[in-house]
Amino acid sequence: MASEGRIWSVEEVNRYIHGIISDDFILSDISVQGEMSNVKYHSSGHLYFTLKDGNSCISAVMFSSDTINLDFRPVAGDKVTVQGRISVYEKAGTYQIYVKRIKAAGLGELYRKFEELKRELAEMGMFDSMYKRPIPSYVQKLGVVTAPTGAAVRDIINVAKRRNPYITILLYPALVQGEGAADSIIRGIRVLEEKKADVIIIGRGGGSIEDLWAFNEEKLARAVFDCSIPIISGTGHETDVTIADMVADLRAPTPSAAAELAVFELSAFEENILSYAQRLTDIIDSRIFKYREGASELKARLDALSPLSRIKLREERSKRYAESLISLMRKQLDKKRALRTLYAGKLSALSPLNTLSRGYSYTENCKGKPVKSIDDVSEGERIRVYTPDGRITANVEGREKISLG
Repeated sequence: MASEGRIWSVEEVNRYIHGIISDDFILSDISVQGEMSNVKYHSSGHLYFTLKDGNSCISAVMFSSDTINLDFRPVAGDKVTVQGRISVYEKAGTYQIYVKRIKAAGLGELYRKFEELKRELAEMGMFDSMYKRPIPSYVQKLGVVTAPTGAAVRDIINVAKRRNPYITILLYPALVQGEGAADSIIRGIRVLEEKKADVIIIGRGGGSIEDLWAFNEEKLARAVFDCSIPIISGTGHETDVTIADMVADLRAPTPSAAAELAVFELSAFEENILSYAQRLTDIIDSRIFKYREGASELKARLDALSPLSRIKLREERSKRYAESLISLMRKQLDKKRALRTLYAGKLSALSPLNTLSRGYSYTENCKGKPVKSIDDVSEGERIRVYTPDGRITANVEGREKISLG
């Protein structure tokens, strides 16, 4: 039967344990050596990480007031010696080491392996840009190798469908952490290669160097390098870089960024098509207008050089000449008519008939010559006298000079 006694609250238990640990002389100022993992720099300036060795781990925090004194930037995989105090975080009921100082103690084992493989593959040229294949501009079939659940696959699908609702996504559910993860990812790459995906994304969310280690294995690096289909690696957070990232044809800082890089934006594509169509229409219209002008100019030149055109031109010229000649003739006729009228008037004024009409007569001798003087006739000579209404024949019976003055 359980012993009866005081019943403690959770808060009282945590406070009691906190007091015991805080009063411990050794734990109040202790130096601990281990490998850093799960390193997170908070926006406040605080540094959170896990300190581990081969068998155990302990949470650690270093406040911003102490991080400003660091002489290097600790990262996951660093082997360090930390100095601080161990205490209980009462609210969570956990203990951790509150670090005052961090001193580098060498590279961690995993980080050392990472650097060695990185150097080896670099010497083989597997990171060389000459082997990087371009990502297709218009991907229709997207292959994805990642865990079937979690933020990474949701982000990839959401971003891909947002950019192009008609994209086909082939998801290979793979292990991305722990034993067998690298082999699972390799199988996914090969399956999607057989499925003729346009591009393949491999990736997962962020984590410690241990969590991401599958993407640092040499066999996965070689599978990525040998794949005939372009591969985008989107592993971890922006600061996480794996061997797979370096070998891949394109490295994305996050899985969602990988989807952004792989899938073209349909709305922008449609806008570009409309823009290109308008530009093409404008170019065609401009060319048609230009060619029409050229054709009109050539037609004008051809018309000017054609025999029919020349005949028409000469016909028009002859017509103008004829019209001009007719005009000149009419002017001459008008002028002659005016002169004739003038001369007719003068002639009429000088006509003997007009004189006769005023009471005068005209006399001819027997020779038909006008009698202007009595000397023009002889006595007994037959003469003819003309009047306005006829002719009189007479004989000259006598002649007599008279003075009219």
